[in-house]
Order: sequence, then structure tokens, then C-alpha cells
Amino acid sequence: MAAARRLMHIKAAPYGKQSMHPMPDAKLPPEGERVLDLRGLEPPEPLMRVFEALDAAPDLPLRARFPREPFPLYAMLRAGGWIRRTEAREDGSYDVLISRKA
Repeated sequence: MAAARRLMHIKAAPYGKQSMHPMPDAKLPPEGERVLDLRGLEPPEPLMRVFEALDAAPDLPLRARFPREPFPLYAMLRAGGWIRRTEAREDGSYDVLISRKA
């Protein structure tokens, strides 16, 4: 069943409106991992969306895609008890995998 599922991400849209689009360039995430695409949003909207997603499901990992490395986010995550791993992508964007400290 896991092989049949397709990776979907939430394309950040104006508040209250979100659409789902396939991400053909991404590997399938672990079961339960959410993916949030924040490219195209103006600050501070990407950070607000990250914390809204973390508040909505704090026990599930979140992979957030940013157009540039989100340095201000790192201290905020650390202060809130989150851990993160950042990966630079070939297209210049950054994926930040966020989860609760064990």
C-alpha cells in the first residue's frame, strides 16, 4: 500500500485556502510526515504557516520547503522544543524537517 500512495504537499495559498499538488521530484516521506511548500510567500507568512502546522499536529513530523534558508526559524524552533534538519536542494530552495525532541 505504501508504494501505491503518492506524495502530496500543501501549496501555501491565501489564508484559509489550500490546494494539494503532487511533488514528482520528491521521495515518499515516512508515514505521517506532512509536507508544506512555502515558496512564493512573503515574510512573515512562511513562519506563521510552519507554526500553525506544528500546532495542528505536534506529534507528526513536518517537512517545510522554503525559497531560501530560513535562519530566523531555527532559534524559534529550538526555543519551542523542536529539532530540525535542513537540506539544500538543487533548485536553491531548502527543505527543513521538523519534529519534537525525543
